[in-house]
Amino acid sequence: MSDNEDKSCGLQGDINPLVRWQKSSKLISIRRPVSFDLREFRLAQAMIFAIEEINTSDKLLPNITLGYQIYDGCQSETLSVRAVMALLSTQDDSNCTVISGVPAILADAGFVEVLAETVLTGPFGIPTISFTSTCECFDHQAFPTRFETMPNDSRQINAITSLVEYFGWSWIGLVQSSNDYMTLDSQVILDTFKKLGVCIAFSEAFSETDSREKILKVVSTIKQATTKIVLAFATLKDMEVLLQEVVRQNVTGIQWIGSESWITIPILSPAENARFLVGALGFVVTKAEIPGLKEFLLQVNPYQTPANPLVDEFWEKTFHCAIQPPQNVSGSKPESQAQCTGNELLQTINNSYTDTSQLRVTSRVYKTIYVIAQALHKMLSCGNNGCANMSDFESQPLFYYLSTLNVTGMNGSDLHSQQDENWVAKYELMNWQLSASGIADIVNVGRYEQSVQGLKINDQAIVWSGGRRKVPGGRCSESCSPGTRKAIRRGEPVCCFDCVHCHIDGISNVTDALYCTTCPMEYWPNQHRNECLLKEIEFLSFEDRMGNVLASFAVAGACLTIATAAVFFRSRNTPLVRANNSELSFIILLSLVLCFLCALTFIADPSHWSCALRFTVFAVTFALCLAGILGKTTVVLVAFKSRTPRGHAMGWFTPRRQRSGVLILTMVQALICILWLASSPPYPFKNPTYYQDIISLECHVGSVAYFCVVFAWIFLLTGVTLAIAFFARELPDSFNEATHITFSLLIFCAVWITFFPVYISAPEKYAAAVHVFAILASSFGLLLCIFAPKCYIILLKPEKNTKKWLMTYSSK
Repeated sequence: MSDNEDKSCGLQGDINPLVRWQKSSKLISIRRPVSFDLREFRLAQAMIFAIEEINTSDKLLPNITLGYQIYDGCQSETLSVRAVMALLSTQDDSNCTVISGVPAILADAGFVEVLAETVLTGPFGIPTISFTSTCECFDHQAFPTRFETMPNDSRQINAITSLVEYFGWSWIGLVQSSNDYMTLDSQVILDTFKKLGVCIAFSEAFSETDSREKILKVVSTIKQATTKIVLAFATLKDMEVLLQEVVRQNVTGIQWIGSESWITIPILSPAENARFLVGALGFVVTKAEIPGLKEFLLQVNPYQTPANPLVDEFWEKTFHCAIQPPQNVSGSKPESQAQCTGNELLQTINNSYTDTSQLRVTSRVYKTIYVIAQALHKMLSCGNNGCANMSDFESQPLFYYLSTLNVTGMNGSDLHSQQDENWVAKYELMNWQLSASGIADIVNVGRYEQSVQGLKINDQAIVWSGGRRKVPGGRCSESCSPGTRKAIRRGEPVCCFDCVHCHIDGISNVTDALYCTTCPMEYWPNQHRNECLLKEIEFLSFEDRMGNVLASFAVAGACLTIATAAVFFRSRNTPLVRANNSELSFIILLSLVLCFLCALTFIADPSHWSCALRFTVFAVTFALCLAGILGKTTVVLVAFKSRTPRGHAMGWFTPRRQRSGVLILTMVQALICILWLASSPPYPFKNPTYYQDIISLECHVGSVAYFCVVFAWIFLLTGVTLAIAFFARELPDSFNEATHITFSLLIFCAVWITFFPVYISAPEKYAAAVHVFAILASSFGLLLCIFAPKCYIILLKPEKNTKKWLMTYSSK
């Protein structure tokens, strides 16, 4: 075997508990490592420490001594498989009684190695216990003999997701190891981030064995990316290679989020290069104290275990000396390397082996040994089924007891010995900082406990990249403030967007709104489009100045009409009143009073009864008024056209028939209104279309057809009356009543023809005001044109209110 093939690359710990066997410190691996890993050596020593602690215990496995064998996997699947095969076929040549087979194997640290070992030991029912491999792909049903003392990576990914969500990052770069294990976990990260709405700015996979061109490409991608938040889900060895290139190119300002595999390990040297990792954050399992471990680690000495090549290599690497000095070609000792004396003191050394301040994975190794010991203790204890047969010992019973075990370590720490999806994963959030002396200081700034407390962070304790205290931005686009919405840019991830102002009727009251919502009908958007304000309600009311003026005119018109009726009633026996058909005059005056008063129904908050009342009362009262005027005008025309005062034509216009005619014409309108109310009556509704900030309370006519029929009947009566009055305008009337009626009806028509276009286009407040104005104007026109001349004679010219004057005036 060549020199290179003889050399080892690391440490793999496989535990072989032996019953009634003296502790064996024999190390099977005799290959010297090319790169001796102090951290891995500390893990092996922690395993030995736990075994010796158990062997000296009177409570756990009394009278039973545990043994072990350590194999070097050299980060090679082939060597790992070879080591497992060697364990499965081990035959002891000592005089001790050996338990048949291997009770349990403490698995290698690599994912592929663990997978190979589990597949090999599974058919034999040999438990394979992992303290580092956390891939979720190891399903308990597919790998029932595999146990773990670490939460799987799905928990760590949940913690990282909570961290990203906590700081509001949505634009993140991802670098990952290109091995199958990290690829699987990275896909879980991508899926989780996608559900959270986090976008990946770039994703690069690499390995320590890649060419420098490949590493340069990864670093170039990091430098040119639009985000400085980089999640590095990679192995320790891969990150060492990547960060070395980062240091060479002086890439600063990167906010690293590290995986548990490297975040607490000082992987940059010399120490001043630690500034490139200042601000890095990452989750690690909670640390634990192992009493006595520090002292045990410092007791290691190659001259106390002369047959242990790993201790020799550790000593040589630590103190830069040679246990067995190599000889040169001439056989003389090289002068470049000193001879180790064995008196060197580990207490003066500060490295990853002697540092016990962050016992995380080490504590898991320690606990794993106790898991196996507790299971053995339970299996070998006498119970209802008797004691286990020592001579027929197999792995299967240990597998059963591991599956049902709930153990506690000697120091009271809880242990988890199998894949239990219900156990609570606990992590500490670590932050890279620089101490006053410029040395990297990894500080605990928070914790994560799944399904219990969640994420707890001391924001004030965090130092970010570059030594800043402000949280770095991690967004492709700045947040859209309330009043705007996100508009995704075509061809870009959803995290890259523009902020667009909400439309005129919409608002957004949250940050980064995906769309704008329309305010309810009673509300309207404010100027900034971030709040809905209650709209002002508008209608023609008595408190309104316009409504108050119109109501005053309506009341004044009604009072004036009543006063006119009083004048007529007091003078009912005078020639002037008797000659002008006093009965129809009183009917007209009564209808005018109702016309003035019906205008008040338009000045109020629209309701079902007020809407129905305003249209129907208006229609009926005006129909009554016009019917009375029509009867009055017809009687005048027939009276003057008749050849004899008591001619045949006048027989058709007796007072009774005049009243009946007026009643019939009015009842036609009343019947139309009844049908209108029965089929589709007017109703109130809120109209938001006229103004943005005002709701107009309106009375909808209900049936437009009936609305038109009502006005058609009014205009029919008006037209007939106007035609008759027009023909009678030149009759020898002493007070020219037909002329006055004609003029009043012309005013009536002009008012209502002007009314329609304004009424249809105006908001309710002004439409109601126009309607009231039309009622008042036409009513005042009828009152003043028809009755004002008569009142003038009655009140101011009583000398003309005589039969003689009337006969004289009529004969002219």
